[in-house]
Amino acid sequence: MKQSAGRKADQPLIAIPLILCAWLMFSFIDTSAKWLALAGLASVQLAFMRYLGAFVISLILLNREGIDRDSFKAERLGLVLVRGALLAGSTVFNFIAVRYLSLTLTSTILFSAPIIVTALAGPLLGERVGLWRWLAILVGFGGILIAVQPFGADFHPAVFLSMCAATCFSLYAVLTRKLSETESTATLQFYAGLVGTTSLLPFAILQWQNPATTADWFILVGLGFFGWLGHEFLTRAHEYAPASTLTPYTYSFILYLAVWSAFVFNDWPTLNTILGATVVIASGLFIWLRERKLAREQTLSARANLIR
Repeated sequence: MKQSAGRKADQPLIAIPLILCAWLMFSFIDTSAKWLALAGLASVQLAFMRYLGAFVISLILLNREGIDRDSFKAERLGLVLVRGALLAGSTVFNFIAVRYLSLTLTSTILFSAPIIVTALAGPLLGERVGLWRWLAILVGFGGILIAVQPFGADFHPAVFLSMCAATCFSLYAVLTRKLSETESTATLQFYAGLVGTTSLLPFAILQWQNPATTADWFILVGLGFFGWLGHEFLTRAHEYAPASTLTPYTYSFILYLAVWSAFVFNDWPTLNTILGATVVIASGLFIWLRERKLAREQTLSARANLIR
């Protein structure tokens, strides 16, 4: 089994600012994508630039540090490629959705992903999901219904694209959990960038349109930089604290996008969106607390068995 870099001693005062910076960078991606989509650029072109920029930066850094051939070896290459395709699909669906929906709504739908992951953990990973977590899953999907108002006059079909983005991301997360047993972090990151760049290239060429202003060119190129920098912050954060410590801070993404939606696009969140987001966050945090408690109980049980 390949091993990723070891985690440093727990230092949450370093890890928490890093995870907040990571999600700030990711919020810049969605905000930039919506800005450029409203300017007339194709969503596939934007998704391609997001992967191309990050991939080029990663290759430059790998070359400077001395390329490790192990980064290109995958024990389960097929699944690794499927994982990369799911991430690229999630990005494309999301970039199309933000053209029509508020950033607050798309981020709320996207953060149903942890709820979907929990629902899929049983059939796909063989993990047991108890009654309390199933109730949290149902409540979480109720929060999505509150946010999207499927029978309201303002309902937009792009909601389905946003749900496709969340589903693709959930399957991506499930595969990441499964592949982390045999593949290194560097391998997974390399192929995610490679698949996103190569698979979107033909579509980007067909729909390519030059930005109208110099500022829009900077924003377009910045998509890849924000993606690369966000993942750098994310990786560094997990070196200083476990996921169990950092998970609650991922919901800062919704707050960031609510601010950008209001002040950049003058698109203030509705009461239903705020209420729905609150329900989704609450159910996600409940699932996180439940999983954390179960993990602690399993650790204590394992220690007790060792003592015996």
